[in-house]
Amino acid sequence: MKERSAEVKRKTKETDISVKVNIEGSGKSKINTGLGLLDHMLELFAFHGLFDLEINARGDLKVDIHHTNEDIGLVMGEAFKKALGDKSGIQRCASFKVPMEEAVAEAVIDISGRGSLNFNKPSIYRFDLDRTKEDGYSIQDAEHFFEAFAKHLGMNLVLSVNPSGKDLHSTLEPLFKALGKSLDAATQKDPRRKGIPSTKGVID
Repeated sequence: MKERSAEVKRKTKETDISVKVNIEGSGKSKINTGLGLLDHMLELFAFHGLFDLEINARGDLKVDIHHTNEDIGLVMGEAFKKALGDKSGIQRCASFKVPMEEAVAEAVIDISGRGSLNFNKPSIYRFDLDRTKEDGYSIQDAEHFFEAFAKHLGMNLVLSVNPSGKDLHSTLEPLFKALGKSLDAATQKDPRRKGIPSTKGVID
């Protein structure tokens, strides 16, 4: 199989980000975003999705983390979209559930070309999830990252975790693992599929 890989760089007055991805990887990652918790989550995403992933990011963290966090998702989405090319032969749709202690996260995806996010936060909080931050990172920051990633990849992404974990880390970790595993499954080639997996004949 031809290697599906890509590199995307984006530089603005607020951020300078480069992403390299190999879909036919082995789960190796080299990630430096300046955001410790996000680095760890992306390492888990790459490991469980079996993607080789390199990210280098510099941003205006002295202001806040918003621009850096969101732009990393944006550039990652563009890199995966570029690596997938015309998406010929891919499974396209997949879902995975991943538990972590009492938390259970699910990622359901369709690489349809129509990027969107529906993030179902837990109905049972064991802590004040909406106000909690770890390493300056919050559940809202994760949502902004997921939204940018989904929209720029062209992926319909539905995420849920219920109940929450015992803290933010254990709530986010199964989400990133589930996203990695479901994206791995959706990007795999189906030997029966000879063309683009859409009755339209194209996925933007």
